[in-house]
Amino acid sequence: MVAMRGPSTSYELKRAVGHSVGYFWPFPHAQLYSEPKRLVELGLLDVIAEEHGRRKQTYTITEEGLSELRLWLGEPTTEQLQVRDVAELKLFFGELADAKDMLELAREQVRQHQQRIAVYEQMQLRFAGVPGVATRMVPLRLGLQLERAALQFWVEFEAENTG
Repeated sequence: MVAMRGPSTSYELKRAVGHSVGYFWPFPHAQLYSEPKRLVELGLLDVIAEEHGRRKQTYTITEEGLSELRLWLGEPTTEQLQVRDVAELKLFFGELADAKDMLELAREQVRQHQQRIAVYEQMQLRFAGVPGVATRMVPLRLGLQLERAALQFWVEFEAENTG
């Protein structure tokens, strides 16, 4: 993220992640404060600390850090898509639940996926044609397709279980 957006504080990273990769790669916000320090120790980031005021620390990527990032990006991954979805977990154990609870779960999932689709579509409109962000829009397309597939599933499940 530092390589992409330039010099950043942990707070700025937290905000940037919340508006981008946080949609598909959630992790504890505390990690955005601890991980840059670890990367400084490894020589992958540099840090400049304010001497006065809030004493904020601003991180920049080093040449070694950029080199390591590019090596990592160049390695194909064989890991499967990981989905950690509480609704899907509840659905798995649904035979132990009341049918009305599973129906309400489906209705809530429909609402949530519709909302997420609306957010993603707004992002597409807002950033369409903005120079320098076209490659960042590619994961958004994947996210939209996944959300639409999930929405379709939950709409069908709700219809099958209404009665």
